[in-house]
Amino acid sequence: ARKYSLQNALEYDGEGQVKSVMGRVFGEQPELTTQASVLGPLAAKAVAEANSLHAEHGAEHVRQLLADEFPDALEKRVHERREGLPELPNSEGRELVFRFAPNPNGPLTLGHSRGVIINSEYARQHGGRIVLRFDDTGIKTKPPLAEAYGWIDDEFRWLTGRAPDVRLLASERMDLYLDKARDCLAQRICYVCTCTADEFKVTRVAREACPCRSRSSEQSLAEWEKMLDGTYAEGEAVVRVLTDMEESNPALRDWPALRIQTGEHPLVGTRYRVWPLLDFQSAIDDEEQGVTHIIRGKDLMDSTRKQTQLYDKLGWTYPETLYWGRVKVHEFGGFSTSQMRADIESGEFSDWDDIRLPTIRALRRRGFTAESLRLFWVELGLTQKDISVPLATLEAHNSALVDASTPRLSLLRDPVRLALDVSAVEMPSELVLPNHPTEDLGVRTWPLDTDSGLEVLIEKGDLEFALSGDGVLRLKEFADIEVTSDGDGRMLHFEKGDGVRIVHWMAAGVERDAVLLHDFEGELQHPCMLESNDHAEGTLVQLERVGFARIEQVGDRGRPWRLVWTHG
Repeated sequence: ARKYSLQNALEYDGEGQVKSVMGRVFGEQPELTTQASVLGPLAAKAVAEANSLHAEHGAEHVRQLLADEFPDALEKRVHERREGLPELPNSEGRELVFRFAPNPNGPLTLGHSRGVIINSEYARQHGGRIVLRFDDTGIKTKPPLAEAYGWIDDEFRWLTGRAPDVRLLASERMDLYLDKARDCLAQRICYVCTCTADEFKVTRVAREACPCRSRSSEQSLAEWEKMLDGTYAEGEAVVRVLTDMEESNPALRDWPALRIQTGEHPLVGTRYRVWPLLDFQSAIDDEEQGVTHIIRGKDLMDSTRKQTQLYDKLGWTYPETLYWGRVKVHEFGGFSTSQMRADIESGEFSDWDDIRLPTIRALRRRGFTAESLRLFWVELGLTQKDISVPLATLEAHNSALVDASTPRLSLLRDPVRLALDVSAVEMPSELVLPNHPTEDLGVRTWPLDTDSGLEVLIEKGDLEFALSGDGVLRLKEFADIEVTSDGDGRMLHFEKGDGVRIVHWMAAGVERDAVLLHDFEGELQHPCMLESNDHAEGTLVQLERVGFARIEQVGDRGRPWRLVWTHG
């Protein structure tokens, strides 16, 4: 906690944040995520001390402390913060072209956003272009969704702040792939294989040529026409790239380039029955669009090797390729788009924007900003090491971005009412509260009806805490009270007593029925009381002592206010 508090204070000019520190601790030691309640106070103390050291002695003093106590942290974080993403190889003297190529079998996920952001950030830095290409030719393995094209267009713009320089749909370029396949067959770069999958597997493992491999280009072209005209059924013939059967990696031995897929595509219907596989289709598109740099996950290294084989045969130069390792976010576990789609169709999740899902639609619904995602991925960079991080890392970025513009409101979970005797103090007729503790976001006013005392609402947990101790609580930004029973108490004074627990509250009359849709806690609907307000739907607010939330529905005519949990 001390290490990352000093580091945070140095990076953010003495304004280190507890959540950022906790996120970095969890990132280094994931096993501590179960000890958040213990780490929180320790981190808060360490952050306060580090910020104080920065304020009293300056940045160089904090830098020296880091150098003395945690030199690795100083070197690593200062370097990352100064450099951002690593230098791009072979980037001088030419126009750079990047691409992001999702499969439209659902909306973008948190994982997809890495590809959008990293490629777009490099394009921005180098004045290059970025291609958004929909790889939608796998109609059986990953059937496209008609709606997903529009979702992805919108999410790309949201994440990057602009439209792509080029937008392509692979399904609209089928004639190009089929023509290129015919050329490759004519040049005997490829051949048509009619072995069964099991038969070819035996020869591939044995590093032996299958009987079809010796076909002449004329014979393969004749078999190709049978694939196109329906003579062959699905699975009875495939186009393979002619490679070296002595390749040490079995995946590179005569790999499949095109196959028969019978079924309906949402955009082109049943017009085609022979479709390219991704490695063939992507190689053709990258060359056609002049892609100079491919940046993607290291799990696609075999794709690079296959495509390089094809490029070499065609006399093309393969793009520079960079890789990143897997990033697992603890709270989301392992989600795939196909699995999410199945779970939605089965009713386990309500839709793609169900707040328990790691989709961009869900994160936007909750109130995460595009900039927080950009900072998150740029900070993680392009390391090929597989890492596991808590969602708190992303939350810390988002919190730092939205805090200053987010108005405060009171929301009480499991509220109870207290009738307070106010005879010992001179009560005002109203209470004026700031909408933000430090920023000028205006005020809200609570009328205080004190004709027969003052009725207030607090959370049941705070009431139980008071009754188990001396009964004294501090109503935030107002007064100390003493709770004398389950429903009664008395006002003590307006000055804050030492060591008194501060609780958020509401004056009776300003409360409104509300529901808080909460993530990761099993129960998604928590009936609550929300402070009356005039904020519009879509407004991000900070709930006192609870966290950030987005107003999804304004209460009206018996409808409760509905808020979607963002993060603490």
